[in-house]
Amino acid sequence: MMLRIRTIARLTGIREATLRAWERRYGFPRPSRNESNYRVYSREEVENVRRVAKLITEGLSVSEAIAQVRTVPVGALPVLEQLEDRFWSAVMVLDGDEADQVLGEAQDSMEVEPYVDTLLLPLLREMGHRLDIAREHLASALIRQRLGALLLAEEARPGGPRVVLACPERDIHEGGLLALGLHLKRRGWRVTLLGADTPAEALRGACMQVNPDVVALSCVRRREVEELRQVLQAAVEACAPTMVVVGGPGAREHLKAVFSAGAQYAESAEELVALWQQARGASNRT
Repeated sequence: MMLRIRTIARLTGIREATLRAWERRYGFPRPSRNESNYRVYSREEVENVRRVAKLITEGLSVSEAIAQVRTVPVGALPVLEQLEDRFWSAVMVLDGDEADQVLGEAQDSMEVEPYVDTLLLPLLREMGHRLDIAREHLASALIRQRLGALLLAEEARPGGPRVVLACPERDIHEGGLLALGLHLKRRGWRVTLLGADTPAEALRGACMQVNPDVVALSCVRRREVEELRQVLQAAVEACAPTMVVVGGPGAREHLKAVFSAGAQYAESAEELVALWQQARGASNRT
């Protein structure tokens, strides 16, 4: 499948006029022409444009970035970068089968936690500013499927601490939540996954049913500070006396609101476990 210049501009953030200027001055990129004489671009050319755009943001001039991309073809990149490039190329032409095959090849060649932390989660973080809505939905669905399958396949261990995982109401991005659940489950925690868009009353019901040690909320959606504080305060009240730990970019930018709502903040599974251990130690001393 070949893509028109308008689509390439939207996907890479490089204006059509700039792409034409690069073509005239540097002979890059090298589009083909369709029957109507419009410029059309292959997957490889699209990825080369993306790589040039990335190098420019890292401080290289246009000529230096183009020269580097020409000197180092995709096949000479480190394996992880090759996988990323193949994934983005497939997603850009909406080839879900190819994109999923790339994820499968990566999973077969990597240990679980590096696969999640160095490939799947970085892909999730990048797609918001790299892709349009249709391509973002395709890519995120494929990654969530992989994370969900890994979480289900991980053997549960009886007797460990229990965590309830959820995204607060109106927050639908659960990729990071699935990764957190997988990390905790591999550390012996028992995981109850409620998933996206979970209202406070649902959290209350889950806490009454399973009596968790921790409730972990993933806040990806950006909110005004007061809205976030109210959402988290409702969750803390619903889950009381269970500790509520919050993570994600939507919480990171308003840490004061997180703490004023009565919640804790953690960047990783390790930090969540450390917070729980501290709280348990304080409770035992009391």
